[in-house]
Amino acid sequence: MAKTPRKTSPTELKKSLAKIDQQILTLLGKRVDACQKMVQAEPGKTIEQQLSSEESELQALLKSNKSSLSPEALSPVLQEVLSLCRSASRRLRVAYLGPQYSYSHQAAVEKFGANADYSPVATIAAVFEEIQRNQADFGLVPVENSNDGRVTDTLEMFAKHPTKICGEVKLHIHHQLLAKCNREEIKEVFSKPQALSQCRNWLAKHLPAARPIEMTSTAAAAQLAAQKEGAAAIASRAAGVNYNLETIASDIEDNPNNITRFAVISHQMGPKTGNDKTALLFQTEHKP
Repeated sequence: MAKTPRKTSPTELKKSLAKIDQQILTLLGKRVDACQKMVQAEPGKTIEQQLSSEESELQALLKSNKSSLSPEALSPVLQEVLSLCRSASRRLRVAYLGPQYSYSHQAAVEKFGANADYSPVATIAAVFEEIQRNQADFGLVPVENSNDGRVTDTLEMFAKHPTKICGEVKLHIHHQLLAKCNREEIKEVFSKPQALSQCRNWLAKHLPAARPIEMTSTAAAAQLAAQKEGAAAIASRAAGVNYNLETIASDIEDNPNNITRFAVISHQMGPKTGNDKTALLFQTEHKP
């Protein structure tokens, strides 16, 4: 009669996990060292070229993945590894349409990781100005939304500034209803006009008596909801965590395929990758 295999005890499993974690740390250290040597070996390589190369390497790695982990699960982890290695040589300066915990901030972190210096600015024009004044290596600006169409302010800035697009981020926008009170106590709902518009049907059905009030950003709305009685905000989950708000309802956008496309801008374009896009912008005189 065959013996029943002995079950591994929790103590043994913890020791095994600790050993694996130590191996991960050791390998991360080796990768950081190798990246620093690579930067020293290619002194003429621009930041844009480095970022483009990293993006190509990431996509190739995801395609060759043979593990049980999905690309969606692996991608943010590998992005943070790249961000860590990059920052060991130089921390990138990234300007975005603020404030912190806005969707633009979320898209910037998704692209550049936690190991970058982020600079929130008040307007889209200010993002372009940060690039022109060399106060930022990269900027992140919204280009279009699947519901609301193109972002006119961004297109106008492209016509005025000799800025290059060197990347993009497609962010799935999921709006959360955040508050410190119960749903029955909500009298006002704050958010930026686009977010209120994108949740119009949900609000009419579930909060018909609540008054929608426009704000400059979703993050500012969350901050106000944390301070005012009977107030709720439509904002990101990260904003809710930061301002200690409860999620009253999740994913309340009327269109579940709500996507905003952001352009990554800089002084120069990166090298060709074989997976490139071309954007054309035409400007004509405003006359009959």
